[in-house]
Amino acid sequence: MKISESDLIINPDGSIYHLNLLPGDIADTVITVGDPDRVGEVSKYFDKIEFKKGKREFITHTGYLGKKRITVLSTGIGTDNIDIVFNELDALVNVDFETHEIKKELTSLNIIRVGTSGAVQPDIPMGTILASSYGLGMDALMNYYLQQLSGDEQILMDDIKAHFGHLKNINPYLTAASETLLNTIGKDMAKGITITAPGFYAPQGRIVRAKNAVPDFIGLINSFKSNQQRITNLEMETAGIYALAKVLGHNAISVNAILASRVNFEFSKEPNKIVAQAIKMVLERI
Repeated sequence: MKISESDLIINPDGSIYHLNLLPGDIADTVITVGDPDRVGEVSKYFDKIEFKKGKREFITHTGYLGKKRITVLSTGIGTDNIDIVFNELDALVNVDFETHEIKKELTSLNIIRVGTSGAVQPDIPMGTILASSYGLGMDALMNYYLQQLSGDEQILMDDIKAHFGHLKNINPYLTAASETLLNTIGKDMAKGITITAPGFYAPQGRIVRAKNAVPDFIGLINSFKSNQQRITNLEMETAGIYALAKVLGHNAISVNAILASRVNFEFSKEPNKIVAQAIKMVLERI
């Protein structure tokens, strides 16, 4: 199948449209971070940096940790950016840019998000490093893609729809983490369902000046239970990462540095220290 030039845009220098990367620029192991400034906070631990590239909020460093080639890439905030990043990462390894055709042999990337998050359960303290067992999307991204749920995902999704079904105009979606990455990168970490919101304020239950349409959103979230599963935290990318990774045949895990307790109305006094701890844990386990 040949992909049209308007569906997959290649820059004049042969790089992919937004990320400004060439095929071969990315490693099979990709660490994503939201903040462009955090890319250097990861790559400073590399033994060798092969190159640095950037366009808009998308900053990429590829290098080596020992003999392991790793790419670290900033996505910016939100699943709209995840849509761009994941489709373009996939194209870089699975589409022939000369012919615009999908390659016969597909590459599966290992993608690790290292990001920040707020806990919604009182027993999860600030400073916790938490691996998302599932990503639960409250945004609209997966309304535009076909997604096949596993048996376990479908059972959990049925309970989620029953719990949140009274919310108007919200069509949640759910995807599990890569089991392999959850058992390696995420081993010994706290785990739970991570909600991905389409915004930072009212969509995450924050109240500033505008009136919220969903009263006690945090209470609604932290009261959900399905067998041993519960919702543990809120952020803005994980569900999109998990869902698109699965659709495209990649492995993904989200590692969350818990900076806030939403039930105790607290925010960490040392956020950079917690994020650095999460980065080091991931690099040690790759």
